[in-house]
Amino acid sequence: MSSSFFRGRAPILLALTAIAALALAGCAGHKKPKTDLAYQERPVELLYATGAQSLDKHQWSEAIRYFDEVERQHPYSEWSRRSILMTAFANYEAQHYEDAIATADRFISLYPGNPSAAYAFYLKAVCYFEEINDVGRDQAATEQALAALREVVKRYPASEYAVDAKVKMDLVQDQLAGKEMAIGRWYQRQGNTLSAIGRFKTVIDRYQTTSHAPEALYRLVAAYLSLGLTDEAKRDGAVLGYNYPGDRWYSDAYNLLTAKGLKPMIPPKEKHRTVLNQLGHG
Repeated sequence: MSSSFFRGRAPILLALTAIAALALAGCAGHKKPKTDLAYQERPVELLYATGAQSLDKHQWSEAIRYFDEVERQHPYSEWSRRSILMTAFANYEAQHYEDAIATADRFISLYPGNPSAAYAFYLKAVCYFEEINDVGRDQAATEQALAALREVVKRYPASEYAVDAKVKMDLVQDQLAGKEMAIGRWYQRQGNTLSAIGRFKTVIDRYQTTSHAPEALYRLVAAYLSLGLTDEAKRDGAVLGYNYPGDRWYSDAYNLLTAKGLKPMIPPKEKHRTVLNQLGHG
């Protein structure tokens, strides 16, 4: 994924720290089991704590083995429930995102009403987020990430997970807008102006709060001028000027219009700053 995306682990780590600390405190004095996990009955606290210690050492595969053993030896226990989430987290850290998502889904299926389900939904969304590719590639993971992040915000709006999900949603929206812009520019270079206009309109309709909106409006101005649609060009030039008056894209659009003896239309003052929503590009 592009370098502009970040891995926001704070909510993830916060959710797991208390669980791991409880396990480690509860088994003080026990001898650490061997790494050979051929079936042998062991105290559940010891198995779980060793898995947590492996997480602390970033030994993701080892941690997963111990948490899986907790589930195998003590199914449907409180420790088993905790181990499912820890396994999902270990897979996430190991960048085994499909496994992490599958494990989170299993937790949600088994314990849909548990308070920790919020974390499971959030972890799924973060996994999709981490799989986002650059704008030049297919954006299936981006769409999945956006849907999963929205689910977190919808289900748990007052949670810390929702706060982080909203930040990531803004980044995902920018990614999707960037994809539309890349395609639109390509169409414009190929002389397929109508298809380019369709892409730039999509940015304004769906992603108008992203960093790509000013350029999309500028390119709409240029495209309309090339087709001789001066009223449309002046309208979008005015929208660009009202919403982004100091932006270089407005300066470029203004120069395009004035070079043809045109000036941007002036929308009513009450539409200032909200005129993007009045375009009717749908």
